[in-house]
Amino acid sequence: MLTVISLMLGGMLAGFLLRKRRRIPMQRLITSLVWLLLFLLGVEAGSNSDVVRGLHTLGAEALLMAVCTTGGSVAAARLLWDITRRRRRKDGSQHLPEADAPAQGEHALRGSLVIIAFFVAGTVCGLLHLLPFDVAESRVSFYALCVLMACVGISVGNNPTLAASCRGLSPWYALLPAATIVGTMAGSLLAFLLLPGRSAADCLAVGSGFGYYSLSSIFITEYKGAALGTVALLANILREIITLLAAPLLARWCGRLAPIAAGGATTMDTTLPVIAQTSGQAFVVVSIFHGFVVDFSVPFLVTLFCSF
Repeated sequence: MLTVISLMLGGMLAGFLLRKRRRIPMQRLITSLVWLLLFLLGVEAGSNSDVVRGLHTLGAEALLMAVCTTGGSVAAARLLWDITRRRRRKDGSQHLPEADAPAQGEHALRGSLVIIAFFVAGTVCGLLHLLPFDVAESRVSFYALCVLMACVGISVGNNPTLAASCRGLSPWYALLPAATIVGTMAGSLLAFLLLPGRSAADCLAVGSGFGYYSLSSIFITEYKGAALGTVALLANILREIITLLAAPLLARWCGRLAPIAAGGATTMDTTLPVIAQTSGQAFVVVSIFHGFVVDFSVPFLVTLFCSF
């Protein structure tokens, strides 16, 4: 995690130092790297025997949990977004100062379909073991993520309007991590009402992963058993996938905070590039802060709910 964040900060510094010389076009490279990471994520999911086995018996539970928790956090983010917009109108400012606009209509849908295609292709390759190497063991995903974060940093640092954009951000955005946590907990309780045989504590523990599937599933497996641990793994993987696939549409329909809230604990690494593209580069600062706070809360909340 520190390596990834350090690379991004280094990229921001490099982009800032080169800003007066020329504007560096990084968008196509960033998009290509996002596609590569989605393909590799699909390969890892398809080649993971626990995930494949869980799809037959526990996949429906995980999907419901992912949809409810992501939807709850997006609803909370939309509420916060509406509050900040109303306050902005009262202050006499009708528009956001950011130069970057979220993806629009048909372009957003096309981008999501391309992302889905890369993920599905990766899943098929993983299921059929078509790649000559183990993606998880080779750490190729980590290296690709490192390059991607450096490119995002360069793109952000090279943006001449970034400082003015950040100054225009509302201080209310500091409440976004709390909105994400509250919305996710509300979604978890909704899933509890829809899932027979699961306690409220079970659903809250799964939801408290906030997309951090590796850590949360380990904790839950230790405290609650392999079945619920598999649900946690699948649900939090699906939350990350939903964010990556739906970010353009969420930004378009629910406001620029929605993709950040949907990403949960992943918004300072894996989902950050998509958020920067769809919400605008000025929201990178909000996304990193949000990811850090939510990520920090995961071990505390998961162990709390597992104790019941």
